Amino acid sequence: MEYRYLGASGFKVPVLSFGTGTFGGKGEFFNAWGATDVAEARRLIDICLEAGVTMFDSADIYSATTSEAVLGEAIKGRRDKVLISTKATFRLGDGPNDVGSSRFHLIKTVDDQLKRLGTDYIDLFQLHGFDAKTPITEVLSTLDDLVRAGKIRYIGVSNFSGWHLMKSLDVAERYGYSRYVAHQAYYSLIGRDYEWELMPLGLDQGVGAVVWSPLGWGRLTGKIRRGQPLPATSRLHKTADMGPPVPDELLYRVVDALDEIAAETGKTIPQIALNWLLQRPTVSSVIIGARDEAQLRQNLGAVGWNLTPEQVAKLDAASAVTKAYPYWHQAGFGERNPSPV
Repeated sequence: MEYRYLGASGFKVPVLSFGTGTFGGKGEFFNAWGATDVAEARRLIDICLEAGVTMFDSADIYSATTSEAVLGEAIKGRRDKVLISTKATFRLGDGPNDVGSSRFHLIKTVDDQLKRLGTDYIDLFQLHGFDAKTPITEVLSTLDDLVRAGKIRYIGVSNFSGWHLMKSLDVAERYGYSRYVAHQAYYSLIGRDYEWELMPLGLDQGVGAVVWSPLGWGRLTGKIRRGQPLPATSRLHKTADMGPPVPDELLYRVVDALDEIAAETGKTIPQIALNWLLQRPTVSSVIIGARDEAQLRQNLGAVGWNLTPEQVAKLDAASAVTKAYPYWHQAGFGERNPSPV
């Protein structure tokens, strides 16, 4: 397993991480992902560790805290062998302070997460979304206190806009607070918006991408094809409207290109889609998920080889879309505003 630095930090993470959104299965939304119990989670973690996948990603809202609880039980006795990445800030309760990035909510949330995970520190803590109601100085000073207290080792964000992230980095530099080194962002062959602003920002500011939903919300499994109905077992039946929108023709065009490369390489469509991401600038780690052992082992096959430049170019062309303004305008002036990809 290859390890990469997480952004501009000295912290190395595996290029593949395991997402625990399938742990617990509490509630209709997360049950559609999976309902892995503690025994099954232990087995999946065993397989990950054998392959060198040591980072496990969760969040307080996954299965209404059950995902973190299952993960905590499954890693008992081997905390020193794993890296824990988790997130918070989405609403978790009915109280007025049960949401956001206030000092009150962050301190309470992190303490609760540590108990569920059965540990006294979190390796990577990420804000699950931007909180426009809480001053950035309050957010960052609180996170800095948690780092200094040893409860968190590295901090990051998720689903931030470029200005959210850049303003936060400026505040951190101005006051000497701990700095965000990771951005957990959506990025896939059928969702390349990350490249327009967040990737150049990541390159310039040393923020590594931790990619969520690398298979386009379950669309790049090889089971969804032109003119065919969704497979009966697809989670898209219940969650399609909650994930990133994808035009049908873009999806089919990308799957056609993936089919061609699968025939050339003998690799599966998910393996090719994941490998493409691993060759993109700023990507530190790609989060893979799995309902079962077979699915996990297939995703692990995305490493240890690389697509050729010609194959990457074919996928780039098939997945290209017209950029939003001002990015389409900037693309016409590459001499002074080069694209990172």
